[in-house]
Amino acid sequence: MTSTGREVVGKARPGADPRIQAAIQGRREAAESLLMELLPRVRNLVRYLVHGDGEVEDISQEALIALLRGLSTYRGEGQFQSWVDRVVARTTFAWLKRARGNEARRGDDSAELMAVPSEDAPPDEYVHRRRMVMLLDRIPDEQRHAMVLHHVLGMSVSEVSDELGIPFETIRSRLRLGRTALRALATEDGSVPDGGTE
Repeated sequence: MTSTGREVVGKARPGADPRIQAAIQGRREAAESLLMELLPRVRNLVRYLVHGDGEVEDISQEALIALLRGLSTYRGEGQFQSWVDRVVARTTFAWLKRARGNEARRGDDSAELMAVPSEDAPPDEYVHRRRMVMLLDRIPDEQRHAMVLHHVLGMSVSEVSDELGIPFETIRSRLRLGRTALRALATEDGSVPDGGTE
């Protein structure tokens, strides 16, 4: 909101990446550059939220389209990356809901991570992320979604509750069950010594 009480929509905050404002203004090259930079982040988040890699590319493309279409609604409040993460999460959940409704969900149990956080990321970071994705693939979707939104995106329990439309206490329970399940799976696989955490 401005001092006049009017909401400011479609304006990047001062100090933000100039490509954001240029993309909001419709400059194609700025939008393309921004989306190409966001693609690995989008893929990684989608991969954390879905089982297997079979749908990652399709959902990522749909998320990029949603980001481009929704760019003019970005208010400049908070971090741009947080806004991107929320759009990607909502797009992914909508995709999964449609897939369940159409019984069109394809299964692909491979655990290959589609993208590494950056080109110069150390190999052990790739291995750690791949291991985490493999473990997340083995817990129920309800726990997985709560865990990713809370621990990967850094949303509060209250924000996760609002995002998923699920009661606060249910989210707390899913987080507790998810942590317990991941700890047990990591211990079973030898990823974490008995009684320890990574």
